[in-house]
Amino acid sequence: MQIGHITLENRLFVAPMAGVTDRPFRMLCRSLGAGYAVSEMVTSRKDLWSSLKTSRRANHDGEPGPIAVQIAGTDAAMMAEAAQYNIDRGAQIIDINMGCPAKKVCNKWAGSALMRDEPLALAIAEAVVAAAAPHGVPVTLKMRTGWSTEHRNAVALARRFEAAGIRMLTVHGRTREQGYKGFAEYDTIAAVKASVGIPVVANGDIDSPQKARDVLAATGADALMIGRAAQGRPWIFREVGHFLATGETMAPPLVAEVRRLLLAHLHEHYALYGEVTGVRTARKHIGWYVRALPDGEDFRQRMNRLEDSATQWQAVADYFEALGERMDRMPEAAAGPGALQEEDEEDSGCLTC
Repeated sequence: MQIGHITLENRLFVAPMAGVTDRPFRMLCRSLGAGYAVSEMVTSRKDLWSSLKTSRRANHDGEPGPIAVQIAGTDAAMMAEAAQYNIDRGAQIIDINMGCPAKKVCNKWAGSALMRDEPLALAIAEAVVAAAAPHGVPVTLKMRTGWSTEHRNAVALARRFEAAGIRMLTVHGRTREQGYKGFAEYDTIAAVKASVGIPVVANGDIDSPQKARDVLAATGADALMIGRAAQGRPWIFREVGHFLATGETMAPPLVAEVRRLLLAHLHEHYALYGEVTGVRTARKHIGWYVRALPDGEDFRQRMNRLEDSATQWQAVADYFEALGERMDRMPEAAAGPGALQEEDEEDSGCLTC
């Protein structure tokens, strides 16, 4: 699997989810079988580049390559400048966000709202490609099937994006109008794949190894992108990879392994966000892990009242140690896709941008 001149480890990708896919989470998923991970979206607004939130999103310290940064905005010149800014700071791939359905983004005509203005969408793609080309940095793009059911224009846009120099397209199988409701459809993704010569990545509702196999068969896609199903279940990537390679289903991970993975993830999370923000933002990750486990909801409610990292970390350690005394392995699919809320608690959307 290649993006331009860059060879990827495999064809299983982590979706760029705002408020979720930070450096610790990307590195965790990569260690568990994901071959590629794109950063949370970074704004094209120059006045926000020095903000704490943007600096955290742009943090790739110690992360294995390729370093892929997603940028979002509505002005072609600003998007080109944002591409240059991130390339100067180590980005090896630039991804353009035309997939986010969040109102916070779409009300400013960014994200998937750009699909409603095809000339502007094309101008942005051309400007970013022109900015990245002198550095040999490939540009990719993530979009939806269209603005609404009546306006599914992904195929027409895909052809124009390919002509503009985009090197890979990811398509989420819903329209902007759907948000994350209903079910993803894959016919449009298949039509996009049939219409272009560049790699196409299928995204949307891929929550099991069997579903991954079926989506590949239905779309002919070159790769798969998984988002919400990795929340609290980052080992889904190795499960999918094993199943696609062998046709066999892996046993769920040992409780002891999940305990070790989550505790290590929390250490990295606290180090990136600091004490106060780290404890608050870690709650959702912990909640995703325990939501389908014995006494998980009771533990989540108690854990959400804890205010310091040491106490939170120890509570998680104790919970999984006690769980390990009751069972050796995690239940089958103990944590499937995240709840289909339209707004992330911190970022007002973009669960699978």
